Amino acid sequence: MDALLERLESMGSPRVALVGDYMLDRYVYGNAERISQEGPLPVLRALSEDNRVGGAGNVAAAILALGGRVACVGTVGRDAAGDELLRLLAARGAETAHLVRLHDRGTTIKTRYIGLTQGRNRQQMLRVDTEADGPVGDDVRATLLAAIRGRMDEYDVLAIEDYGKGVVTEHLAGELIDEARQAGVPVVVDPARIDNYRRYRRATLLTPNRFEAELASGVGITDDESLELAAGRVLSAADADAVVITLDRDGAYLRTRDDNRGRRFPSRPRTVYDGTGAGDEVMAMLSVAVGDRMSFSDAVTLTNIAGGLEVERFGVVPIGRDEVAEEMRRMIGLRGGKTLGRERLAEEVARRRERNETVVFTNGCFDLLHIGHVRYLQQARELGNCLIVAINSDESVRRLKGPSRPIISQDERAEMLGSLECVDYVTVFDEDTPKPLLEMLRPDVLAKGGTTGEIVGREIVAGYGGKVLTLDKVEGLSTTQIINRIVESDG
Repeated sequence: MDALLERLESMGSPRVALVGDYMLDRYVYGNAERISQEGPLPVLRALSEDNRVGGAGNVAAAILALGGRVACVGTVGRDAAGDELLRLLAARGAETAHLVRLHDRGTTIKTRYIGLTQGRNRQQMLRVDTEADGPVGDDVRATLLAAIRGRMDEYDVLAIEDYGKGVVTEHLAGELIDEARQAGVPVVVDPARIDNYRRYRRATLLTPNRFEAELASGVGITDDESLELAAGRVLSAADADAVVITLDRDGAYLRTRDDNRGRRFPSRPRTVYDGTGAGDEVMAMLSVAVGDRMSFSDAVTLTNIAGGLEVERFGVVPIGRDEVAEEMRRMIGLRGGKTLGRERLAEEVARRRERNETVVFTNGCFDLLHIGHVRYLQQARELGNCLIVAINSDESVRRLKGPSRPIISQDERAEMLGSLECVDYVTVFDEDTPKPLLEMLRPDVLAKGGTTGEIVGREIVAGYGGKVLTLDKVEGLSTTQIINRIVESDG
């Protein structure tokens, strides 16, 4: 995970040619606090509207948030919704010169009606689609193909986002994939809900979800054996190099042409607030990663993380590369990697400050970690966005407490503290006091437990305008008291 985090942070800005069905997402918000007298249905009193990019536009926005560049290839209507969609895409930094405006084919609009109870607790009540989903004509297909033909080497990856609305015809997909493969450009495809993947033949990577893979393969996915069979059939039907089947809360499954068996990538349990847009986020992360020539396994690992972050948001919210990196740091921390040297810790604090986060600092020996420590650390974390715990080294503890201490070594103490969810970073200091660390890190808040009389470093933090706080004391609990109890009970 550490190596992949470094790879993500050093990733460039791959250029993506994104072909697909571009749409406008419209959200209508209102209070839904009564039932209609005309029938048993809720009444929505509209309060506000919000327009967002939709369909392939969601993927474009997500690619841009992940640090990629994107050229949009598709159609929009010559109507007000098309004007708005182009404006929104351009505002995010997407290239829109290859979006063909059509008189006889309106812009697809998905209108979601969102009910609020007492101004909160958002819940989608209904979606209304306004669309044309027949295949585009040969003249439009020729125009879209001409936008890329002869220029494929300008792109790092060709991404095809097929919502089945008629833009990605079998002829257009086949010609684009052939053009890309001849230029040595990888092709990532998010397929439509169809039972035949012939139109995607020779794609580099296919990204169906569980339902789509079942439909295309004719195999009900219930266990590893059926998953392997379905993936094999999808690969064979599309003559593709690899397939990633996304499995919702069960993560993802990757199988390549050369593998007899694939590999599962489990995802971390999430609080799913809204699944809208998760598939688009998956497509965006895979496109950017493959465009930057990452391995399929690394790309799927990042995809699991980005897709997981997406479902915790309401609606479609593009996930930034820095958010994926931050989640990876958190995951590394959960595995015991929260302990940092002071130079690396200073870099992390600077990064937090760039996001206007409040940094909280506390310190101590933390020999024999007990419930009093845990409660006060939880309180300290509530004071800001980031909690740093600085612990005395073994040598420092011996100077302060005597030759019989510490009971627990500094590495073990650091790892135990790092296992607490409320702790973001742990660092070890050899000095008798944390003053050099405070002068270096300049935390916003210095917090100490209620058992502490004098707060060392108070003058430093207060001097630059920081807060110094004493937290609640848990009566009858201290490391010394626990040691005395152990000695007494041993006779």
